[in-house]
Amino acid sequence: LTMEDVADIGIQATVKEVSKVVGSESVYVSFDIDALDPAFAPGTGTPEIGGMTSREALSLVRGISGLGLDVVGADVVEVSPPFDVGGITSLAGANILFELLCIVTQSSKKAV
Repeated sequence: LTMEDVADIGIQATVKEVSKVVGSESVYVSFDIDALDPAFAPGTGTPEIGGMTSREALSLVRGISGLGLDVVGADVVEVSPPFDVGGITSLAGANILFELLCIVTQSSKKAV
């Protein structure tokens, strides 16, 4: 999906699309911080206008959490502290990664 698609269909429909694509397979989630609008994450090597808000990003990740997927690992990429004078990109990245790690731990508990 493109950002325009996500904006058009909304976060909940995007989460449903993730579920359809992944199905019952194990999945590794990589969140690229430049999916957020530069107003919320300026500290990236490739800022792109028209991205998600930090609230939408958290809603997306939390929505994925509710799917019960087998998430075997996750990362957040493209955070560049030298370009982040206010620290807001690092804060957004850390919070998104925290949410992703919570999903990974819940998935690993199911596997035991």
